[in-house]
Amino acid sequence: MATVHLRIGDLVWGKLGRYPPWPGKIVSPPKDLKKPRGKKCFFVKFFGTEDHAWIKVEQLKPYHPHKEDMVKINKGKRFQQAVDAVEEYLKKAKGKESAHASDDKNKTDKGRKAPAKPMKIIEEDDEDAFKGGSSDKEQTDSDPEPSSVQRLVAGTVSGFKWESSPASSMEPISKRLKIIEEDTGSTSIQAADSTAVNGSITPTDKRIGFLGLGLMGSGIVSNLLKMGHVVTVWNRTAEKCDLFIQEGARLGRTPAEVVSMCDITFSCVSDPKAARDLVLGPSGVLQGIRPGKCYVEMSTVDPETITELSQVITSRGGRFLEAPVSGSQQLSNDGMLVIVAAGDRSVYEDCSSCFQAMGKTSFFLGEAGNAARMMLVLNMVQGSFMATIAEGLTLAQATGQSQQTFLDILCQGQMASTFVDQKCQNILQGNFKPDYYLKHIQKDLRLAISMGDSVNHPTPMAAAANEVYKRAKALDQSDNDMSAVYRAYIH
Repeated sequence: MATVHLRIGDLVWGKLGRYPPWPGKIVSPPKDLKKPRGKKCFFVKFFGTEDHAWIKVEQLKPYHPHKEDMVKINKGKRFQQAVDAVEEYLKKAKGKESAHASDDKNKTDKGRKAPAKPMKIIEEDDEDAFKGGSSDKEQTDSDPEPSSVQRLVAGTVSGFKWESSPASSMEPISKRLKIIEEDTGSTSIQAADSTAVNGSITPTDKRIGFLGLGLMGSGIVSNLLKMGHVVTVWNRTAEKCDLFIQEGARLGRTPAEVVSMCDITFSCVSDPKAARDLVLGPSGVLQGIRPGKCYVEMSTVDPETITELSQVITSRGGRFLEAPVSGSQQLSNDGMLVIVAAGDRSVYEDCSSCFQAMGKTSFFLGEAGNAARMMLVLNMVQGSFMATIAEGLTLAQATGQSQQTFLDILCQGQMASTFVDQKCQNILQGNFKPDYYLKHIQKDLRLAISMGDSVNHPTPMAAAANEVYKRAKALDQSDNDMSAVYRAYIH
């Protein structure tokens, strides 16, 4: 395969984690942004979004030679809008080139134009490239030279293969600049069958339905659409559907209608009652179930509810899978949830591309009810841990210690994690915008305690944490983030 040379200003297809190849432009990074370690990479601004990311050279293809192939395999609305943005950019660049050519004819005092600078690949030790030095004169997010935009970079199209890449998220540059790094971790499949992140997702041709557009459901649907799935949505508050309709989703008037229109229908609602009502209520899921229809319950509920729903769905000839998710609103938006599934194995396999779009990994745990049990244990631990962290922060303050220093020390030790850092920083800033509702983690603790009672297993730590969350709910913190449990200790 011929060597592909790129430089700042070139248009490219960039492959970022699980996301499909996306059109972008190589730009100079901000002067204060450190270059990533490891392989050669370029800083890319993606069209149709405000996203920027470091992309390794092997994850980049020149735009023009590969355009036809990319347009054939990606049909999403956002993708097409991004391609349209590139074409509009090229038109403007061509206009500028014509204007420059006209000006050059009138300039006789400068003689011949200097030869074009050779293409430059950013090396790991190339400090100037990342400082915006004089070697690549002032090329930032503004339009690159038309000659570099129009250039067809050498390299065989058919022989160019994407290298596998760990999943990474893209964020607006105004929020955070993320660096793509090697991920040496791997997912164990010894304890459970697991599906790791797939670098290139081919969306299923099955019609997908989704019921419930809350904190978690909204991010899941967004990623399903982004990966090219055909999705029909419904939400109890219909206005929440509008954004997704604009992004290419279809609208279902009732849960029954969504199920009847789709091959696989997912639901993600707040609690066992809401899950039952969705299935058994007027114009509910059960009314749309026909032989072969698949229903996937993603809500965190108790095993008894899962057993009931499984029985009623299968009694109508439907196929049932439970697939609750571990994560938060941010992880849902980033497509980095962990899916814990159980029930009909064939449905789990049919959902493969959907799970890859919404999560970083998925586990299949066998018969229906096992995923509910596992998820309640996971959330019991998380809820108890959050209450303990809040208790530590308030005890530090009560004994005259700096809460920030407590956090700094904690984040340098064995308990260091993104979860601890983000939750504690939010507490110190008084920011309790919900990433996972306090009322929902308290519900999960309650269900976990009940599950422990059913098998005569003691859960004293969870019981103590549950009381603190109940106190926080009494202080009107239900609709705040779980970290608002902190306020139960200071009132």
